[in-house]
Amino acid sequence: MSRPIGVNTWVWASPLDDEALARLAVRVRDWGFDAIELPVESPGDWDPERTADLLRELGLDATVVLVMGPGRELVEAPRAVVAETQDYLRRVVDAAAAVGSPVIAGPAYASVGRTWRIEDRPAVYRELRANLAPVGDYAAERGITIAVEPLNRYETSLINTVDQALDALDGLAGCSLALDVYHMNIEETDIPAAIVRAGDRIGHVQVSANDRGAPGRDHLDWRAILHALDLAGYPGPLVIESFTAHNATIATAASIWRPLAPTQDDIAVDGLTFLRSLTDA
Repeated sequence: MSRPIGVNTWVWASPLDDEALARLAVRVRDWGFDAIELPVESPGDWDPERTADLLRELGLDATVVLVMGPGRELVEAPRAVVAETQDYLRRVVDAAAAVGSPVIAGPAYASVGRTWRIEDRPAVYRELRANLAPVGDYAAERGITIAVEPLNRYETSLINTVDQALDALDGLAGCSLALDVYHMNIEETDIPAAIVRAGDRIGHVQVSANDRGAPGRDHLDWRAILHALDLAGYPGPLVIESFTAHNATIATAASIWRPLAPTQDDIAVDGLTFLRSLTDA
């Protein structure tokens, strides 16, 4: 099944700003990507209206990712912190609406790198649903889905697997799942089976090699992964997500301590070539 392919600007820049985006978007278009993924580390880092004009001119689609940096929490946190996090997520929704992204994707529950022993997981999931619901409603009114991403055990205690995500989001409107193959490689015993279980709840998919390098330069069974996405009925883009070693917001969580390819461009270009060879076959 042919499908769109995108790339996250985190491959090259963090935080993203208008100058970097103007430079990167042209290169991403010229390489043959269909979409560019835009992180909102802090609202205002890049201008959504200006970005919408740029992407329209280049013929690129956009996807938007939320960033749960330090102090952004929706569970087991002071009420003021939760309210500030909800306000942040609403501003990410606004940015997504401006650039035409159908989703805001990411771990919309706790700061990346926060791990703790959860004594009553059902209670924390109830708290998450209560605190995420008003943001989900806000997003749905604007035609946008919050795609909630399971992270690996070293980056969160709360949602590590597809099954946990389905449990946590049960009955919650305006939310879907964001699947990241990097995290799934750590936490899922059978990645294709987990994708099929996620089914029509999949709202976004990010891909990379198991070490965060270019897809295809790894041990993953990509044909089985893509077949599972077809079985699940997911029609959306595959977005290559990797990081520069100079990521400012989630440097420790990303843990890029060595080059993953000869150049950062190679992660994008080699990954695109590999994914096209499978999806256009």
